[in-house]
Amino acid sequence: MGPAMDLFGQLWKEYSMSDSRYLTSDPFVLCMEAITAVAWGPLSFLVAGMVTTSHPLRHSMQLIVSLGQLYGDVLYYATSMFDYYYKGVSYCRPDQYYFWFYYFFMNIFWIVIPLGELRGCG
Repeated sequence: MGPAMDLFGQLWKEYSMSDSRYLTSDPFVLCMEAITAVAWGPLSFLVAGMVTTSHPLRHSMQLIVSLGQLYGDVLYYATSMFDYYYKGVSYCRPDQYYFWFYYFFMNIFWIVIPLGELRGCG
């Protein structure tokens, strides 16, 4: 995505200011994003359809998708923190804006919303 000049390429590069692993073909990020695109994205649309039609499996599917999103985001933060604290490698620019808005705020939704859904599934 680095050399891409279209809208999504530019958005990808902008987000990579908060996490440079997105421009370096980091194996974890590639695997995580591939799983999100292939599994969690389509399953999220399926769950949305199930919720609107009150399908009996909607809660089970919400549970699966929510756990998958939560697990992916916890690993996303954990791998970055591990590299920072044990290897001394920081993937974020030193600007507070990129860390707090892009890295923290834009990703916390992927923890808070699945946790809320998990509470609702019980």
